Amino acid sequence: MSKSKIDTDEILSKHQTSIDGISSDEAEKRLSQYGLNALEEKHESRLLLLLKSFWGPIPWMVEIAAILSLVIEHWADFFIIMFMLLLNAFIEFFQQGKAQDALKALKDSMALKARVKRDGQWQNIDASKIVPGDIVEVKNGDIVPADAVTIEGKYISVDQAALTGESLPVNKELGEEIYSGSIIKQGDMLCCVTKTGEKTFFGKTAMLVQNAKNVSHFQESVLGIGKFLIIGSLIMAMFIIAKQLYVHDRPLDVIEMVLILVVASIPVAMPAVLSVTMAIGALTLSKKKAIVSRLQAIEEMAGVDVLCSDKTGTLTKNELTLGEPILFSASSVDELNLYGALASNFDGDDAIDSTIVQSVSKETLKQYRQSDFTPFDPVGKKTEAVIEHNEQKFSVVKGAPQAVIDMLDATDDVKRRASEAVEEMAKHGLRALAVATTSQNSNSYQLLGILSLFDPPRDDSKQTIDEAKKHGLEVHMVTGDDVSIAKEISSSLGLGANVVVASDIYEEQKSTREIDKIIEHSDGFARVFPEHKYNIVKSFQEAGHIVAMTGDGVNDAPALKQADVGIAVSGATDAARSAADLILTTPGLSVIIDAIEESRKIFQKIISYVKYRVAMTINIMLFVTLSILFTNDAPLSAVMIVMLALLDDIPLMSIAYDNAKAQATPVRWDMKRVLSIATVLGALSVIESFGLMRLAHDMFDTAHMQTMVFLLLVVGGHFLLFTLRHKDRLLSNPLPSKKLLLAIFSTQAVAVVIAKFGIFVPAIDFDAIAFVFVYAVVWMFILDNVKYYMERSFEKKNSKLDIINQKIN
Repeated sequence: MSKSKIDTDEILSKHQTSIDGISSDEAEKRLSQYGLNALEEKHESRLLLLLKSFWGPIPWMVEIAAILSLVIEHWADFFIIMFMLLLNAFIEFFQQGKAQDALKALKDSMALKARVKRDGQWQNIDASKIVPGDIVEVKNGDIVPADAVTIEGKYISVDQAALTGESLPVNKELGEEIYSGSIIKQGDMLCCVTKTGEKTFFGKTAMLVQNAKNVSHFQESVLGIGKFLIIGSLIMAMFIIAKQLYVHDRPLDVIEMVLILVVASIPVAMPAVLSVTMAIGALTLSKKKAIVSRLQAIEEMAGVDVLCSDKTGTLTKNELTLGEPILFSASSVDELNLYGALASNFDGDDAIDSTIVQSVSKETLKQYRQSDFTPFDPVGKKTEAVIEHNEQKFSVVKGAPQAVIDMLDATDDVKRRASEAVEEMAKHGLRALAVATTSQNSNSYQLLGILSLFDPPRDDSKQTIDEAKKHGLEVHMVTGDDVSIAKEISSSLGLGANVVVASDIYEEQKSTREIDKIIEHSDGFARVFPEHKYNIVKSFQEAGHIVAMTGDGVNDAPALKQADVGIAVSGATDAARSAADLILTTPGLSVIIDAIEESRKIFQKIISYVKYRVAMTINIMLFVTLSILFTNDAPLSAVMIVMLALLDDIPLMSIAYDNAKAQATPVRWDMKRVLSIATVLGALSVIESFGLMRLAHDMFDTAHMQTMVFLLLVVGGHFLLFTLRHKDRLLSNPLPSKKLLLAIFSTQAVAVVIAKFGIFVPAIDFDAIAFVFVYAVVWMFILDNVKYYMERSFEKKNSKLDIINQKIN
């Protein structure tokens, strides 16, 4: 990140303070003016969250059915309907509160105490009581309590990776900004507080998390299905009411007929079945080291076509490694590493020093003694040590190449070659450190060589990215590091070298269309701040993409919350995990490919069930309505329809265990396709039901016709699911799982017992039962053929549209 120095006197003057701080009285005034140095949490009542679960198209239908059954005192219907309503509501309720959790984790990351100078005296106070103009001291290990500017002291080294994504600590000199929530790694300085609370860099990040909202495609789709069924049931209800009023039925009889229709129109168990299916999927993913914190994320993951990946610690190892050095007077790489280690703090926690020291064996270092050591400071930009070895004494220095080159007693040619080597390293995103030493008889420094340091890609990153591309995903790298580092890593991983600086996109005067175009065609983004990540995700979403975002720091939390699927990688902060939908417990991205494949299988099961449920609802709804209109009698009682819901839906929760095939490309809700196929098959199933009524009337006792129709709707419904399990022919692979077959055939056995022994229905003999099964099997193959050709037709249309879109783009 670029440094921006600020005049310290100007800062003190602007905030009406001095090096001795402000008075306690002034602090109280400013506290009233600026508020607490804390993040405001907007709590939503848990009761209100629960009540929201009863609001929506499908809950409305269930509630209307409950009220109608209460009016006409159908108690069995009432209690079964209420049970399903409450079950769905509580499943929804336990998925709420994500933003609150993320905000709480962000707040917990803030400093708790701060050392402040007030009334000319140093005192420790709650960080929440800090105000602009306070003079605070920060030193090694402290969490910076508020945004501030350094005003006194040599330097500090600040770890702000969680805020900005930079992979290395940043050195701050006088007049430079430091951010609330960052951690002091080295040094001690006095600072003037400039911003507190929500106005800090950290606070703005937290507000982005709170404001990030993204309605899942799953919620939109279920809402669309609910509206479709509500409109259908209202139209049918109007026909029934008109007919019943025309024949002068009693109001209670009209209500009973409408109740039967409404119960027939409600996919009562659909939300529960879908939630259970996703919950089983979440359990499967947990065994693959991916924890799902929001069930709908499983469905979203199936459609992800853009993956924005954080670099540090996700694509890279987040550990400094020595690269290939450039040797000058050193005889070998080992010798260069040794002298670099001798100019380092052997026992310190500086990342660079530790990396270099670890490259040399402890036995070798024990042969040398540091009689004097000067640690790094941002003014001299180097470390220096006086070394004693075999009764000889010499000095060794390590630091910024230009600072060391300026010390050399060397020819212009050597200095030129050294500068060129540093420039070449910089082009490849490497951090260069020059090492020089004096001889025992001279105080002049000779250049030994130039060390290179970098954060290497993870061993599995390139393979994972290649796999992601095979699965139809565009992968874009997002990092807080400089563009040269980003380009080198992006190129080495096969992502491409078209890396743009985030500020160049958003801070220049560009139209939304220009910004979207730049983002769409970029391979990666460098120098990225939290609001940049958030906006990048939104730009992809507004362009029609379903976006997954990975991250591990506080700076990633807003983008993780906004993304369709936020993925917190291994070792992520609490803030990132709270904002994420998927939490990885092993390093790297390889588990994401497993999650995508599993999600696409789950999505296939969900789509299959939705088609089945809508088709069955249309079947029963039309069948009941047409029967009432043309025969004056309902073919099924309300109890029968509720029993149908139980016999059809509850066992079909085992679809979560069914075998499914993952598509090679991202999958999305295609409501036109889903509703078209479901409507056609539902309408044909009505013909199937009336066909059985006619045959039962001609071949069997008319009094038992109602039971035969009931049995057909149970058996035929299950066979319809077999038809809709996938897009191919009925007997194509993958075949149904044993658990699904067991659940369905067990339920059919229960339905046979009910029909045979007349439990809630008139009893029928085995001949009638066998006839129903044979009839249902014949229709299963008829419906399968219709489905197959409709699916092929939609595939051809979608292929043509894809070709047109590719030409446009």
